[in-house]
Amino acid sequence: MKTRDKIVLAALELFNEHGERTITTNHIAAHIDISPGNLYYHFRNKQEIVREIFLNYSHELLERFEPVQEQSESLVLLKQYLDSIFTLMWKYRFFYANLPDILQRDSSLHGDYIAVQAKLQANLKNIMRTFLSLGLIDVTEEEIPNFVTSLHLIASSWLAYRSAMNADEKITEQVVHQGMLQMIFIVKPVATTLGKEQLQMLEDGILAKHSD
Repeated sequence: MKTRDKIVLAALELFNEHGERTITTNHIAAHIDISPGNLYYHFRNKQEIVREIFLNYSHELLERFEPVQEQSESLVLLKQYLDSIFTLMWKYRFFYANLPDILQRDSSLHGDYIAVQAKLQANLKNIMRTFLSLGLIDVTEEEIPNFVTSLHLIASSWLAYRSAMNADEKITEQVVHQGMLQMIFIVKPVATTLGKEQLQMLEDGILAKHSD
């Protein structure tokens, strides 16, 4: 693996474990046993590393939430998108947990974030139309934008909300899964009978993972 990639992976690991604000470039360099000068050869400062992580995140985000063509198995499709939400929230949890602060410190990154989220919103609207065609939800075309906004709001702010409610709470997989359950709760009122049955199966699966 190239040194640049090692730096990015190390930063992501440390940011997730300790929070982005508490980690310096020296911490990152020490974590992969390179000199600070070697790190600065690849990145001028920590903010450039954060931008690189965001670039990786945005590529994965848009790829995972690209509407699937010719997908007839509604349960498979629902599970695929819920799994994608979990994967991204967990993999980039430092970003989700401290989003307003990170964006406020970097206007360029904030602009990139807005552009990526606009593309995501468009993809999510098309995904909801697919769910509608599969008979999973019962909403009008006019209601889809507000419905998508509600789901997007939970996904993007859930970890920040939990951190604000309890500053000492450690972000765990269970906390992320609770965010997924909140999204299911929002979908249930507009779900068809088929949709409710399949949402319940997914909800039971999530709860079973944390029943011990």
